[in-house]
Amino acid sequence: MNKLSTASKAYLGLVFIMLYAPIFYLIFYSFNSGGNMNDFESFTLEHYAAVFEDTRLIVILINTVLVALLSGLIATIVGTLGAIGIVSIKDKKMRNTLLSLNNVLIVSPDVVIGASFLILFTMIGVKLGFASVLVSHIAFSVPIVVLMVLPKLLEMNTSLIDAARDLGATKRDVLTRVILPYIAPGIFAGFFMAITYSLDDFAVTFFVTGNGFSTLSVEIYSMARAGITLTINAISGLVFFITVLVVIGYYFVTNRSKVRTEAGK
Repeated sequence: MNKLSTASKAYLGLVFIMLYAPIFYLIFYSFNSGGNMNDFESFTLEHYAAVFEDTRLIVILINTVLVALLSGLIATIVGTLGAIGIVSIKDKKMRNTLLSLNNVLIVSPDVVIGASFLILFTMIGVKLGFASVLVSHIAFSVPIVVLMVLPKLLEMNTSLIDAARDLGATKRDVLTRVILPYIAPGIFAGFFMAITYSLDDFAVTFFVTGNGFSTLSVEIYSMARAGITLTINAISGLVFFITVLVVIGYYFVTNRSKVRTEAGK
């Protein structure tokens, strides 16, 4: 058992090294005073300074964060209500059909989703820009929120709802005072996952962006096509740092919710 455990840990460590080594390699050279990623000359922050001195990049960074926050918030509201609606359906065939349709959106290639939205916006005459990107990000984030919220709803004891109704609670009271507090960890998980997916998305955003509006992923791609510079490393490092902060925030909120739940018991 010990050998198996050691081998498992070694394999897991190897997997994490393969995943994170390129990222740390990229971030490491973002502090290189030289202009390439071959020889590290000395430590410098000039590439990060160049990012913050470029007002266009700052605007793009703000756009990216704004889209992530708005799409995450709206997708969380829609996805939570959608999950509650799916669970409340008594017809199992209808429920399974809706869940299957929800899962199809998650496994569908981003290129297909992006091209579909591009065709849709073109047909209905919507100009590509902030609105088109926001709507697209909401669309692919909602299924993720549904999957995060569903497990908490399914493990919830229905007797809690029945007891609340017997005590005279209205439908609104049941939703706001019984259901939502119980599934709060799933809601927060869906919110942070939606933000993460929005920050990292490139394929869908590439199809639906336009009119001078851009996000960091699309901008990094455009800059890389013109030639690799260490400014790209700095921008990528900032994106990675923001993503780490989102993940830390997610774990902080979920752990706090667990402590409150255990204390309530």
